[in-house]
Amino acid sequence: MASGASQSWEEKRKNVVQILESIANDVSTPRNIRRVAKEAADALFDERYKPAVRAANAIEMIEGIMNDPNLPVFTRTQLWMAISILEQIRSSPE
Repeated sequence: MASGASQSWEEKRKNVVQILESIANDVSTPRNIRRVAKEAADALFDERYKPAVRAANAIEMIEGIMNDPNLPVFTRTQLWMAISILEQIRSSPE
């Protein structure tokens, strides 16, 4: 994978959506967490907002479930990876 700075907004969004969809489709993950993952992925396609705002909205949704005691450790790691990419989008001058 290319470094974060050289990836386009679309590439970063695709990476985040893949992570979030894998969580949303994992039946071993609690339903509320899968729902938030799906909503966060959907927020990245909301054409009413610029990419940085979409990323910020998705981060806010994800952070809302990070302290859920039922959040599996592996899923938490995936969510941190998604947040890391979203932070790059949010701070991008695009």
